[in-house]
Amino acid sequence: MLKYIFKRILIFIPTLIVISLLTFVISINAPGDPVETMLNQNVGGEGRSGEKLASEKTYNEKRKELGFDLPLFYFSFTNKTYPDTLYKIPKKAHRETLQRLSYEYGAWENVSTYYQALRALEFKVFEIMPSDENSSKLRNIKDNLNSLYLTHNENEIKQTIETVEFDIFKDSNIKKTVETDFFELKNSFEHLIYNKEIINRYIPTIHIYGFNNQYHNWISNFIVGEFGISYQDKRPVSSKIFDALKWSMILSILSIIIAYIVAVPLGVKSAVDKGKTSEKIITTGLFLLYSLPNFWIATMLIQYLGDGDGLGWFPTHGLGELPESAPYWDRFFETAYHFILPLFCLTYASFAFISRQMRGGMLNVLEMDYIRTARAKGLKKQVVIWKHAFRNSLIPIITLFANIFPAAISGSFIIEVIFSIPGMGQLTLQAIFQRDYPIVFTVLMFSSILTLVGILIADIMYAFVDPRISFSNKKS
Repeated sequence: MLKYIFKRILIFIPTLIVISLLTFVISINAPGDPVETMLNQNVGGEGRSGEKLASEKTYNEKRKELGFDLPLFYFSFTNKTYPDTLYKIPKKAHRETLQRLSYEYGAWENVSTYYQALRALEFKVFEIMPSDENSSKLRNIKDNLNSLYLTHNENEIKQTIETVEFDIFKDSNIKKTVETDFFELKNSFEHLIYNKEIINRYIPTIHIYGFNNQYHNWISNFIVGEFGISYQDKRPVSSKIFDALKWSMILSILSIIIAYIVAVPLGVKSAVDKGKTSEKIITTGLFLLYSLPNFWIATMLIQYLGDGDGLGWFPTHGLGELPESAPYWDRFFETAYHFILPLFCLTYASFAFISRQMRGGMLNVLEMDYIRTARAKGLKKQVVIWKHAFRNSLIPIITLFANIFPAAISGSFIIEVIFSIPGMGQLTLQAIFQRDYPIVFTVLMFSSILTLVGILIADIMYAFVDPRISFSNKKS
């Protein structure tokens, strides 16, 4: 058994590496700019060049703090058009445009020259003091220059440069300030067009970046419990998750315990009383519960039993209002009272599913020869059922156990939102809506890990409930 566990743990390592790589790839391709989200601003705007430089400095400092100024991975295998220093460009949208331009024209050096000329012209434009005469022209020039960062289409770039040229040469003061930089931009783009190196698309290239990269830092920090910073309130993700995790774990564990205590005996009784009226009543009642959506049941309970317009028997919001300084048992009973309705809504649908699994497993065992032998020996019915049949019919129930761990950590979106419980479900849902990706991907990684752990524990439990299962005899 120990040898089998050790082998399974070794298999977990490449599995988790693949999961972490997929998670990382999704995270870096997620929409939005996390730096701008954290700064809650769009760098640039209508400010002067000094203000633009200051805002870009803040942006770059935050980007460096988050580790986004590093290459993505240990290496990259691309063609020769792909720049090995593209990660140094701060803005994500700019990087995407430059990558497309580099592939289109095949020479990163020329693309880089064009990009630097565009930036130089933009800063010159920001140095011009707006006035009543030139404000509209300056605004048009800034908008058009900003659009150049976002387009790789040759015709669109040519048309935009012509528009910028028209606006610049309409005002003598603007022309005097930016004429040289404008022609640098225009000439750099023409040079880019007439010096294509398309052959570079077909030359494979490997770039080696070493261990100082975004993926390595991310997975290393994850292993030691550093999950990053929330994009919304800049709190450590670990702090937010652990605050929410305890409530989801309490709800989930209580729900699992109640579900198994109720459903397993019902499943056994349904199997033993197969075809009888009691079995039909149990099956019908459980499936009626199973067919009712939990959000509808939650709404009905709040409406009729809640402390609003209903009977006022149960609280329906939050976990109570007692302060931390209140006596422990007062806070315990207050929280437990608030848990009654959400716990019921989270649990009742499990009764039908678990009981059917238990019933199926029990029926298979009851038809086996050793059960007939036990009955022929004159053993009592309860002894045959609970001592001989029950243990060997637990395989389907143990299989369900593999899903318990991720369910316990992920929480219930619907129930936690309806009853305003600050658990993992509500936290994850808010993070998805707010694009707070560090929280989303941390929950994803934890769920994956706990799924693997749950499968391993289920395999170990198989051997305990059924001695015929011996992993040590399995071939590697």
